[in-house]
Amino acid sequence: MKNLKSISLVLLLSAMVFTSCNKNKVAPDLPPQSAFVADFSDFNNSKALTDTTVNWTHSAVNVAVWNAIITVGLAVPVASYVEAVKNHPAEYQGDNTWLWEYSFKAGVNTFTAELYGVLKSETVEWEMYITKSGEYEHFLWYSGVSNLDNKHGTWTLYNKPSDPTELLGIEWNRTTDSTGNIKYTNIVPNGPENGGYIFCGNDSSSDLNAYYNIYNKGQDNLIQIEWSQANQNGRVKDVKKFGDDAWHCWDETHYDVNCN
Repeated sequence: MKNLKSISLVLLLSAMVFTSCNKNKVAPDLPPQSAFVADFSDFNNSKALTDTTVNWTHSAVNVAVWNAIITVGLAVPVASYVEAVKNHPAEYQGDNTWLWEYSFKAGVNTFTAELYGVLKSETVEWEMYITKSGEYEHFLWYSGVSNLDNKHGTWTLYNKPSDPTELLGIEWNRTTDSTGNIKYTNIVPNGPENGGYIFCGNDSSSDLNAYYNIYNKGQDNLIQIEWSQANQNGRVKDVKKFGDDAWHCWDETHYDVNCN
């Protein structure tokens, strides 16, 4: 009888310790929204093209292509991550795994997200599964890896539930809350634009503190854009467009000016 009581006590204590340990588990921090969604707002002005706004407009048109790919073509996964960083509670699943589960909207449709984070020794591995009731369930729309300090990471996005091929690779870096970069690369298998990219970043040490490098794989052409987020003046370099390797500038109102 004493042995039975001893065994019961051991089992009870073990259960209490296990429960206590699980309660003390702390979920890893999600990478910031800027590690998934770039800010394209500086080039959203709809001013019509004129002979005096060529340089800014050429930049805006090329940025708009990638803006459409990311914010329109990938509206569902983008919306899922924008919602993810709104401090939804995570539930510990065991084996150093946490689950963030919540509903979100993309357009007029409602979806369910299941974001898993698996803590490794120096990184966190992420998997986002999305469900749309009556259409598809538990589709792995993107996965990724981030450092524990949230200063570097990668994502792989897949096309759509009916065609789950790789679509876009993301690599991001943060040096401070306001300084960093993010690169989106076309990774469609055997696609004509596989390897094309837009590289976005900012550098507080420069007057033209923000930049885009856009590489068109099909044309083997690199467009370089630099501008001031505060003043909105900037410059663009594009050999294919302008026929030279010089910078072409615009002022605070987006009108063409000579570069200093």
